[in-house]
Amino acid sequence: ADDTRSMPSCIHCGMNREKFAVSRMVIDYDDGKSVGLCSIHCAAVDLAISIDRTPTAIWVADLPSKKLVNAETATWVVGGTKSGVMTSRGKWAFADKGAAEAFAKENGGTVMGFDGAIKAAYEDMYQDNKAIREKRKMMKSRPASPHN
Repeated sequence: ADDTRSMPSCIHCGMNREKFAVSRMVIDYDDGKSVGLCSIHCAAVDLAISIDRTPTAIWVADLPSKKLVNAETATWVVGGTKSGVMTSRGKWAFADKGAAEAFAKENGGTVMGFDGAIKAAYEDMYQDNKAIREKRKMMKSRPASPHN
């Protein structure tokens, strides 16, 4: 996808957006600038710190196809057994409501709209940030591998 070439890393956590293409997001703002993000977690961070900018479009990867779709009209599945990106409670987007319902039936989770999914991202923010900090702290304390 062109967005992963023009915005290869998440602006907040540095994660490779091509590697996490299934959860990546793009926010277009009214100042003409766009930001590339790895997940709804980092999109929630960006929306919170960009309070004086208005999003003109919010895009998210459709889980099955990895193609960007309108995040606000996508059907989301929150929770379930599939681990999330940057979060312990998964938040996955689908262009097709039937695909979201089938995913939820197989993996658990609740089918909802964007407002519910972004609210869940904000609700999870403190615990997710705490877990991310701990994981990064642990990674830094590991001895360097001779294979790197």
